[in-house]
Amino acid sequence: MARNIALKANLVHPLVIQNRTHQRAQEFAAALPNSAAVQVVTTVAEAVNSADIVFTSLGDDASVLSLYETVVKAGSLAGKLFVETSTILPESTNAVAKLITDAGGQFVAAPVFGVPAMADAGKLVVVPAGEASLVAKLQPFFVGVIARSVIDMSGREPGQASLLKITGNSFILSMVETLGEGLTWAEKSGLGGDMLQQFLEHMMPAPFGAYCSRMRSGDYMREDPLFAVDLARKDAGHAIRLAGSVGVDLKIAKVADDHLKVVKEVVGEKGDLPA
Repeated sequence: MARNIALKANLVHPLVIQNRTHQRAQEFAAALPNSAAVQVVTTVAEAVNSADIVFTSLGDDASVLSLYETVVKAGSLAGKLFVETSTILPESTNAVAKLITDAGGQFVAAPVFGVPAMADAGKLVVVPAGEASLVAKLQPFFVGVIARSVIDMSGREPGQASLLKITGNSFILSMVETLGEGLTWAEKSGLGGDMLQQFLEHMMPAPFGAYCSRMRSGDYMREDPLFAVDLARKDAGHAIRLAGSVGVDLKIAKVADDHLKVVKEVVGEKGDLPA
């Protein structure tokens, strides 16, 4: 997302970027065709104090909450709009929203759907929720910059966007579980994976066909996984818990999580969802 904001959003000033691993921020800036489009800083306070709109993206609830506790100590938040894109529980999103608004800032939840390649291509699906006027202010950053489309939840509390994101990710978990079972069945029955692949490419090429190709080719043994096993299990846990709280038993998500446990045991933290 940062690359596309830096290069496509017609910013008046360079995009300020900060990463907990400072070297990654430096490498990102060096890889841009126009290094002047970004300014790398070392602390959260530097990033927040020099910006009017702040996008944040982290791996889990604890990291997000910790970051925003730091943010409110960084200085005045008056007039600053925070856009939280992580996949976290609705209650965590709403807690962050309250933290920011109580400190005088503004907040929109905007989780995104899409693998890293879609993010690089500016083809994400973004789900913004919060005050309608604030969501409207962010539209120039969405379609044509970071996203191909928007599921607009303007006027709803921010946590509703997180609820849709986690619900959507439960479908991805279920899809991968279904593919694993189907490929195993095809191989053991003599039908063969090629025939199943052709069926998927004719009937549902994306994302079923794409994930099937990754699973058959072994494109899940990566130094940098596209959907790391710990994040996949975090999302599965969130989905199972949220659905259970309203009396829905996500049986497929539970089976997928059992298989993800095996991935973690065999491959470790670099395991990828299609494994």
